[in-house]
Amino acid sequence: MTLDLREGDRRAFFEAPFHAYGASGAYVSPLRSDIERMLDAARNPLWTAGNAFAFWTVHCDSRPVGRIIAHVHGQSNREHGTRRAQFGFFDCVDDPEVARLLLDAAERFARAHGQTELVGNFNLTAMQQCGVMTDGFGQAGFTDMVVNPPHIPRLLEAHGFVPIFPMTTFELDVGTAHLPDRAILDDPAFSFAPIARHDFPQRMEEARLVLNDGFARNPMFVPLTAEEFQFQAGEMMAILDPRLSTVLLEEGRPVGTLICIPDLNGFLRATRSRIRLLTPWHYLRYRMRRRRAVIIFYSVVHDRHGRGLMGAILARTTAALRQAGYRQLGITWIADDNAASLRQMEKLGARPLHRLHLYRKALA
Repeated sequence: MTLDLREGDRRAFFEAPFHAYGASGAYVSPLRSDIERMLDAARNPLWTAGNAFAFWTVHCDSRPVGRIIAHVHGQSNREHGTRRAQFGFFDCVDDPEVARLLLDAAERFARAHGQTELVGNFNLTAMQQCGVMTDGFGQAGFTDMVVNPPHIPRLLEAHGFVPIFPMTTFELDVGTAHLPDRAILDDPAFSFAPIARHDFPQRMEEARLVLNDGFARNPMFVPLTAEEFQFQAGEMMAILDPRLSTVLLEEGRPVGTLICIPDLNGFLRATRSRIRLLTPWHYLRYRMRRRRAVIIFYSVVHDRHGRGLMGAILARTTAALRQAGYRQLGITWIADDNAASLRQMEKLGARPLHRLHLYRKALA
């Protein structure tokens, strides 16, 4: 068996998890085109802003069986006073030598760029896929959730990484959910503006501003520029269900938002995350049968925290999901120190789905 570390092979980077995990695992890949966009130095605003990055794959007898990316998010380091390199998309077979080759490459990158710690997974930032699954293995995830087998955290710990920043994802049975009180929205000053195709750019810009304001004091958060937000969310319009996502207005001012999309994982698994001749047929079949949705993020501007707006927005969304025939709702990661959001999950009756942590290694 010959192991070969290669840098910059985009095709192998996409294919590695399929070889590493096989078809029976819970892992679902983003679309190949989305992976290629993320790795494109000329298109991704994270890279055009001057942030250094590199990615590698390990090949066993010419077949890719592991991958990793490392980068320095300069804005995050400036915002939070860190000297951190981030790693992401760490996926590999259960083989310590494959893991060593990948993690050593990421560590060399971090040291070469003057960083004092290496932390991940970030795919690619804290506002995208984040964390390493440490419990809940075998339970199907939703779009935008990190899913990995149990050997991934074990390989990280064997290489000197320690778990930090615990998080939980959730799943809600839409039919039995407890709807929070939304009486506050009886005030005529409040109105909901659904995010639909005809006003998509305006509503998404409002959602970005609410997100930046509401999350400004959260750990690891870095305000998203319009270019970054558009890059991450621009293709959402193609899969949008306008009944689910909304901006809450108070006398015309955006004060809250919730972005919820149909879960794509069934479609992605059926197509192996590739666009082929039968992909349109699979997509139409998925649209007719979709019963799962996922909240990508929700936020309320800081000066309206503590007034019950978030509970009212969640109640509105859950009622819309019921009416539209959805049965399960996924909620992407919530940190253990986010007491307010955890209380919202408890009030709704959501159950914990996966446990995640970031993994950190100090670099001497």
